[in-house]
Amino acid sequence: MDFYKIISNLKTWLASYDLSSSTVNLISSLIVLACIIVVSWFANYITKTIILAIIKKFVKKTKTTWDDIMLEQKVFHKLSQLVPILIVYYAIELAFMDYNWAILLVNKLTIVYLIILIVRIIFSFLNSLDEIYAQNVGAKKGTSIKSIMQVFKIFVLIVAVIITLSYLLNKEVGYFITGLGAMTAVLMLIFKDSILGLVGGVQLTTNDMVRIGDWISMPSKNIDGDVIEVGLNTVKVQNFDKTISTIPPYTLMTESFSNWRGMKEAGGRRIKRSVKIDMSSVKFCDDELLDRLSKIHLIKDYIAEKSAEIEEYNKTHQYDLSVLANGRRMTNLGTFRMYMINYLRANENIKQDITLLVRQLESTQNGLPLEIYTFTASTEWPVYEKIQSDIFDHIFAVLPEFDLRVYQAPSGEDFKSVKS
Repeated sequence: MDFYKIISNLKTWLASYDLSSSTVNLISSLIVLACIIVVSWFANYITKTIILAIIKKFVKKTKTTWDDIMLEQKVFHKLSQLVPILIVYYAIELAFMDYNWAILLVNKLTIVYLIILIVRIIFSFLNSLDEIYAQNVGAKKGTSIKSIMQVFKIFVLIVAVIITLSYLLNKEVGYFITGLGAMTAVLMLIFKDSILGLVGGVQLTTNDMVRIGDWISMPSKNIDGDVIEVGLNTVKVQNFDKTISTIPPYTLMTESFSNWRGMKEAGGRRIKRSVKIDMSSVKFCDDELLDRLSKIHLIKDYIAEKSAEIEEYNKTHQYDLSVLANGRRMTNLGTFRMYMINYLRANENIKQDITLLVRQLESTQNGLPLEIYTFTASTEWPVYEKIQSDIFDHIFAVLPEFDLRVYQAPSGEDFKSVKS
């Protein structure tokens, strides 16, 4: 269809009403512009009501989820907006063929809007990629590419701004790139936090230092909880008191923090806690104490074997056993340590394939610390605390059976009993 001939006939028809040439040009331009607007609106209506409806039905029938996510992020909706804007760009010359300045102005505005629309489409597509990754890979590994997507968005935005300025000012792209390089020092000073956040966010993601769902502790910032978001400028942590803490990613690069992911992956959480023994209660086991302890199921075999071994050793070396310092003897504390090792080995709530120790620490004025070093079979906080409490409840209750006492500083009641 020859549109130029149609417009020429329109002008001839308008001129038949004895209108001036300028009036004829103006009226014909307005009529053609109105037609372009109607066609663009109709094209937009077709794409949104018919084509998008077909796409929605197709997406809902598919078993994949990526297309549903792209539909939710309105990628297809934004793509449909390209149709009317392209119609305006290519048809505007028909409306203003007698007004070059109007063609130039509308074309520039159209191109700027087109660049903005393309940026929005790319942003929606990147958001879709982020969500697709989060629902598939991220849900399994706990990783996030949100910060990487934000880096891409910044890059796309910078490129779009450079292209827009280059087009509007009729300058080459290299001119703005050179100017951008000259302003690097100023930009680094102004956007220091954003740049540090950018670098920190990328390093956290690429080095797999923090994932969504990780439990991290950072005492310097009063942070102790689960990571819920890893972004370009902030890392959000939900503390165990349900408060939300936000910190810049570069803080996690420059300051120390603990990530408990390894503990969760190992399947065991460490118990490292000691009970202080009153050193005055430590003694050699006599026959009466050994007979009583031999009735304890967990150490009866140990006592029998150890007693036989010690007896044979002392006979071989012919020690005078009337002196307690001579020969080898069992102590109530050593026997208790073996009891606790066997108790932990028999405890189904203790992980048996990781380090398990019952050891003495350096004695102090507050007694002799006997430390339990082991790992629970569960990493859940409430379960862990219950297991740990049950173990030490048992320790405090069973110590008197070994004639051992827990060290405890004198209280007011103790002093009152002394005075009385």
